[in-house]
Amino acid sequence: MEMTEVTGVSLKRGSVAVEDNDRVAPAEEAKRQKILDHCLTKSQSELEHVSPPSGVNVPEPPEAVSAREGTKNSDVQLEEEEEEEEDGLSEEGEEEEEAESFADMMKHGLTELDVGITKFVSSHQGFSGILKERYSDFVVHEIGKDGRISHLDDLSVPVDEEDPTEDVFTVLTAEEKQRLEELQLFKNKETSVAIEVIEDTKEKRTIIHQAIKSLFPGLETKTEDREGKKYIVAYHAAGKKALANPRKHSWPKSRGSYCHFVLYKENKDTMDAINVLSKYLRVKPNIFSYMGTKDKRAITVQEIAVLKITAQRLAHLNKCLMNFKLGNFSYQKNPLKLGELQGNHFTVVLRNITGTDEQVQQAMNSLKEIGFINYYGMQRFGTTAVPTYQVGRAILQNSWTEVMDLILKPRSGAEKGYLVKCREEWAKTKDPAAALRKLPVKRCVEGQLLRGLSKYGMKNIVSAFGIIPRNNRLMYIHSYQSYVWNNMVSKRIEEYGLRPVPGDLVLKGATATYVDEEDVNNYSIHDVVMPLPGFDVIYPKHKISEAYREMLTADNLDIDNMRHKIRDYSLSGAYRKIIIRPQNVSWEVVAYDDPKIPLFNTDVDNLEGKPPPVFASVCFLERRMEKTFCTRSITP
Repeated sequence: MEMTEVTGVSLKRGSVAVEDNDRVAPAEEAKRQKILDHCLTKSQSELEHVSPPSGVNVPEPPEAVSAREGTKNSDVQLEEEEEEEEDGLSEEGEEEEEAESFADMMKHGLTELDVGITKFVSSHQGFSGILKERYSDFVVHEIGKDGRISHLDDLSVPVDEEDPTEDVFTVLTAEEKQRLEELQLFKNKETSVAIEVIEDTKEKRTIIHQAIKSLFPGLETKTEDREGKKYIVAYHAAGKKALANPRKHSWPKSRGSYCHFVLYKENKDTMDAINVLSKYLRVKPNIFSYMGTKDKRAITVQEIAVLKITAQRLAHLNKCLMNFKLGNFSYQKNPLKLGELQGNHFTVVLRNITGTDEQVQQAMNSLKEIGFINYYGMQRFGTTAVPTYQVGRAILQNSWTEVMDLILKPRSGAEKGYLVKCREEWAKTKDPAAALRKLPVKRCVEGQLLRGLSKYGMKNIVSAFGIIPRNNRLMYIHSYQSYVWNNMVSKRIEEYGLRPVPGDLVLKGATATYVDEEDVNNYSIHDVVMPLPGFDVIYPKHKISEAYREMLTADNLDIDNMRHKIRDYSLSGAYRKIIIRPQNVSWEVVAYDDPKIPLFNTDVDNLEGKPPPVFASVCFLERRMEKTFCTRSITP
């Protein structure tokens, strides 16, 4: 079962006259409607995206471009750069990029039409508003597989007698930490760092040992006497591989290997947030796991798991980081897996709404009673002129040179300046080392691929591509699946409308079955599912089945053989409901007179005991929405 709740759309009513549908060209009307369709879908989980009501239009939604992250390399100079980046982002990498409007992003990128989003569930006149005027206008709470909504409501650390004391965070001086970090990252020629024990007691030595081992994974310590003085000597336990693997012997056997916690973040996407955490913890990002990615321009709350990092260390980050909060710690045996979530709960604000009360009520009632087409949103396909589904298609085709070119070649669209320079260098020289030097942030996908090419060579693109974290690689092929699904759903609705027909698919438990002529009246359009292509799904028994085959054949793929030579890229497939009808929908128009005040409290506000906002006189629309649908994991 997959459930997503959406709460809150806030709107500020303006004085613009209501549009007359007779005067608006259908194409323009559709275009405005689809802009909001993009925006409301943009912040959902990596695997499950919800489209908004068809009658709500947002002409100018401010939107920010999400960053992508990454890790690794091999010749000597690049190795030094890699070590510099191993434990976090560079200073430049932490700078906020300027927000781009949705219109700016899409000037040279994709439109909804390009990814199969062409149909609407209703034809009524909608209303307009601005989505994400402030990032705090969009709040996402993850819903776990048990149906529980993730909230940050407990900052306490689980009591564990084996945890070191808080002194481990203060016992080392800034200079000692700097020397230890340089040793840990092989930034100098020293093979060890010696720290004199000024107050020589067993307790003091124990704290220093604990501080070095917990704060600098990969380092071991020993005590030495030198000229009558005690020194703690730090050294590498197992060469460079020690940094990648948390020390096994220091973790209590009775404790689960993974620390699960709730991450509250503001204006950061999930990968960016994990890279920041890995920097401060001095570990690699790949020891973190999560169930879904959350977009940047929002306040989001989600569960994260990390391998063999204590809750104590994680909680200490609350003193160091802005726009982050970690809490609700627990130790578990297993990591999190992409797609295990049931969905997301949203609180959304729409500002500067236009249209009559009747139009607002009509649009929201349509959302409540009919729902919306469950298209995959635009964030699944990227924001530049090279869609992610093209990379996914090339992976499935085993066209690795094309994969490399699609990721690295210059393209139009919203990108940071250093990425543009990196692409230009690549196009000019095809030298991965030279292109990599143009990147101050090496953890982006482009940086990871370039490191892989430097390490494995241009003739081993498969291994080079494998350096990119698995979740990021799978997103490309999931994007292709989503592209196919969107197009097939549009064809299905165009051919048969919003009613079940013989040959459609419905789910009974987790099993897909066909709708027969005699029982077609036992189902509604809300029961109908469509498959994402894969080796473990069945296809409808009507015209759309042939449409699937034709589309994949045109892409040089065999619909009857979706297994790949590389197991990770074998697609099992999944089922997804084509129409979602929200449950427990409610909305409210309220008044406020200060556009800068938030219109609802966040988890952090509640933790700090802040009172709810007081409104005055303009307009806010709040909607609460819960959706339930069945799906199978599309992770191979």
